[in-house]
Amino acid sequence: MTSPLLPELESAESAADGVRIPPDVTVPLTPRVRALLDSAEMRRLARIGQLGLVSLVYPGATHSRLEHSLGVYGLAVRFLQRLERDTRFAAAVGPADASAFLAAALLHDVGHWAYCHPLEDMGLAALPRHETLVERVLTTGGLAGILEHAWGVSPARIHALIGGTATDPAGRILHSLLSGPIDVDKMDYLARDSLHAGVPYGRHFDQERLLSSLCLDAAGQGLAITAKGRTAAELMVFARYVMFSEVYWHHAVRAATAMLQRAVWIVRERIDPPALVRFDDHAFADWLLRVAAGTPAAPLAAGIFGPCRRLFKRAASFDALHQPELHRACAGRPYADAVAIAARLAECLSRRLGVPIDPAQILVDAPPAEREVEFRLTVRERGRQAHSPPEWRRLEDLSPVVRSLAREQFDDLVKRVRIFADPAIVHTVAACPDLESAVLEAAQG
Repeated sequence: MTSPLLPELESAESAADGVRIPPDVTVPLTPRVRALLDSAEMRRLARIGQLGLVSLVYPGATHSRLEHSLGVYGLAVRFLQRLERDTRFAAAVGPADASAFLAAALLHDVGHWAYCHPLEDMGLAALPRHETLVERVLTTGGLAGILEHAWGVSPARIHALIGGTATDPAGRILHSLLSGPIDVDKMDYLARDSLHAGVPYGRHFDQERLLSSLCLDAAGQGLAITAKGRTAAELMVFARYVMFSEVYWHHAVRAATAMLQRAVWIVRERIDPPALVRFDDHAFADWLLRVAAGTPAAPLAAGIFGPCRRLFKRAASFDALHQPELHRACAGRPYADAVAIAARLAECLSRRLGVPIDPAQILVDAPPAEREVEFRLTVRERGRQAHSPPEWRRLEDLSPVVRSLAREQFDDLVKRVRIFADPAIVHTVAACPDLESAVLEAAQG
């Protein structure tokens, strides 16, 4: 593959045409990129927030999934510019595959719907995961014709690259660029989310160094880095850890998330999945406020989406390092169990405190079992002797920092079990002298 064959790479080289996105980045535009951006499916992403409820805590974090998608596409162009110098990559990935990769990068979030991540975490059978919607969106609207006629690629190929179902060598390589330890998605959202949230944490890794160190792994089937990118990769792991700790999993963000999940749980019988997955942020908020009226979900929905913000407050939090038994009893369980634990906890607190606690006033935020910061990446090091072949080692084996951040720090300390309470009773709940034992009793049923 050579850059003159791809108009997007030519446009990036000349900087003759492009769209500006923060922070001071020009993303190259071509007629076929414009065609995708002008489609109804992509315009919908302009009305869906990248960070959802995070904006309740960080007011600047209102950027859209469209802006993020443009950032991912811009990085995809730069990945190709770097990797075309890798002879194995150039041999495996031809111009048609490279075009499909650029289109997939721009369209990777096209299946997202409003607030889908916290709602998907509930595991409701009625709600499809956004990944399963990608194929439908690509094939049933105007995108299919644009991809086939302007890009010369099939929607099925784009879906395979995004979903990781491609089995050919080029498909496996390109999926690793879209979804892997270092990929165009993570590299963009860490820096972009940090910028808009007004915090420095996600921008303190050396993106240029990482880009310059990209290569294929020993088998030539996925993305790796050379040894000169090791420190930059460690900093990216740290950036991701701190962004989860201070932004994505901020206690007030988790309170709003717990409120949203409980409200949707209460009105779950009124969910119309085909309509829900078409909502943008405003349509979703209007729907929830409407269907919650007259139910216990009403104050929860109003506290998030109403004219005044009224979030539940943190009464207690427990981590796996200091309260391992309690954490094991709560974490990784189905959402219905979290609702049941909250009800039993309200009953238990009512007995111990001698005051009535309404179950609707208690929320249990239990983290999922999946790791969020785990980072499996291969590093190519020089052979020990001048003419010996390179050595391939896992970053986690080279770096105790990476192992610690992905396991002990995040799983044991960041992914806390939190108890949230209505602001009217939070001080009463927090003052319970044996709150930890009450939560454990409720969790064990």
